Amino acid sequence: MNIQLIPREVLFGNPEKTMVRLSRNGQQISYLANFNGVLNIFIAKVDSPKESTSITKDNSRGIRSYFWLYDNQHIAYLKDDGGDENWRIHVVNISGKEDKTFTPEKVNAKIYCVSDKFPEEIIIGLNERNKSYHDVYRLNILTGEKNLILQNDQEFSDFIFDNDYNMRFASVTTSDGGAEYFKVISSGEPGKYTWESFIKIGIEDACIPPVLAGSTELLGLTHDGTILYMLDSRGCDLNIFKKINLVTNVETVLATGKQAIIDNVMTHPSTGIIEGYSINYLRTEWTCLDKTIEVHLNTIRQTLHGEVYVVSRTLDDNLWIVADTKDDGPVGYYLYQKDSKKLTFLFNNKEALTKYKLAKMEGVVIKARDGLELPCYLTKPVGIKGPVPLVLVVHGGPWRRDMWGYNSETQWLANRGYAVLQVNFRASTGFGKAFVTKGNLEWGGKMHEDLLDAVSWAIREGIADPTKVAIYGASYGGYAALWGATNFSDVFKCAVDIVGPSNLQTLLANFPADWASSMEQWYRRVGDLRTTEGNTLLKKHSPLTHVNKIKIPILIAQGEKDPRVTQAESEQIVAAMKEKNLPFIYMLFMDEGHGFARPENKFAFYGVAERFLSDNLGGRFESMTNELDKTTLAPEHKAELTAHFNID
Repeated sequence: MNIQLIPREVLFGNPEKTMVRLSRNGQQISYLANFNGVLNIFIAKVDSPKESTSITKDNSRGIRSYFWLYDNQHIAYLKDDGGDENWRIHVVNISGKEDKTFTPEKVNAKIYCVSDKFPEEIIIGLNERNKSYHDVYRLNILTGEKNLILQNDQEFSDFIFDNDYNMRFASVTTSDGGAEYFKVISSGEPGKYTWESFIKIGIEDACIPPVLAGSTELLGLTHDGTILYMLDSRGCDLNIFKKINLVTNVETVLATGKQAIIDNVMTHPSTGIIEGYSINYLRTEWTCLDKTIEVHLNTIRQTLHGEVYVVSRTLDDNLWIVADTKDDGPVGYYLYQKDSKKLTFLFNNKEALTKYKLAKMEGVVIKARDGLELPCYLTKPVGIKGPVPLVLVVHGGPWRRDMWGYNSETQWLANRGYAVLQVNFRASTGFGKAFVTKGNLEWGGKMHEDLLDAVSWAIREGIADPTKVAIYGASYGGYAALWGATNFSDVFKCAVDIVGPSNLQTLLANFPADWASSMEQWYRRVGDLRTTEGNTLLKKHSPLTHVNKIKIPILIAQGEKDPRVTQAESEQIVAAMKEKNLPFIYMLFMDEGHGFARPENKFAFYGVAERFLSDNLGGRFESMTNELDKTTLAPEHKAELTAHFNID
């Protein structure tokens, strides 16, 4: 079967419309769309959603997240500078399109709470005084006035407020890498609180943002402030979902994780009552606690056949935006009217994808050598039988997971003729705390053995050509690619590393200051910089230590402003490979961070990557023309790549 080559611009260009939201009163609809090739916020009347107007004019890396404020006249969004992750709070007036920035440069801002009771104010955090921790303020979105709520001398890492903007709980990282939640039992003048311990959580259960999504955490309060919802894995492997009546102290178990943890909830927009929850082993399954919600979801599922997500709801809950997620097509957005049970198609996020034949993604469970069951995803090229070249795509984190659904990289690789294998190796989240803990101190050890075992499975099953296997990944996945290249050149023919660490000692020593609360987790799960034994382990598990073993070509891509995996991580191994005259290609993007946001940079990276894979594995590729000229690549890299690939 001759499958049409899908252009990179279709696969990796900005979506035509995405992140669709309703104003709180349901009169307006908004979404991110292209303005001069950059993602910006557009708004329209809800009854004419395609007749939209851009209310922002960003011309750099684009806007990635936003939300409506409760006055229905303002939209807030967060934006950093070139990927440095110092997020600044912007507020746009949808009428005058005035865009105000309310937080300083080089300061990381967080939004902790918004409430319909205070439509002109939001609760925010700033690490201006102390880079490691955020002080808490009440911000007026009209005047920009900030009033201090808490000077965070206690080194709290997160806060929970009720709908009246009363601070109710705060969490702190404990010396053993766990967490402790404190409850406010009294408050006097601003910033003066009396606390008592509410819940203590061990390292194996704790949620330490932004690093580890734990299986025990407080989810939030109902809007009347009387019910606290939480996930709790203390004393069990998966987790339970429960509510605590803060007036009577009665706890009620609402659900228990099965095969995978409870990982997402549906919350009523005006009451804060949780109406449903999801569990995702190989696919997402929703369970409704509210039978009325179940009726509506069943009505929607009679029309839609992908995984259904309710992504926006009006304050009166009559209008929903529903996303229909598929593995072999674009996300479809629909407007659902609860009173009439009417479902109306709005648009696809990438209509251009409908012109092409996309591959199906299959969930499979692969056993590791020690018997551990690994939930994985296999995507095979359309119309090709027998063993084919395989690309092992390793997710980042490593405390994240792969999931079913449309994935632009997966479809790109399958379209070029490769089978794609994505492995939830030990340390991946979502499958219980024992699954995560089995990855402790196993970077380059059993975590990588899981990847090798999955490749062996694909070869035994006749899916993969054993002589044509590549390892590819970003962040931790980039580390895995470097580790595969340095230690398993007999398994892999080539490797692609995107913002991956090469030296675990310098990685841990140079994390952003506001990651201070998560460092104990890193030391206990990866290796402890503070001890001789820990440093020995970190050095042993660093690809840089084993650079002399490299026998295969490596493509390395890095963002110059990456605050997580700094430029030095790529520069160290590039310098070592250059000294030993080993084969590599290096791409340094000057205005990118931990991953690439500018479409021009993505087009160039994926153009180089598919030529690199084709040269080593034999798959198809789309020719490059002037993609490199449009990027923010370092000039010397543009010249080297142009010569290497003989681009006119």
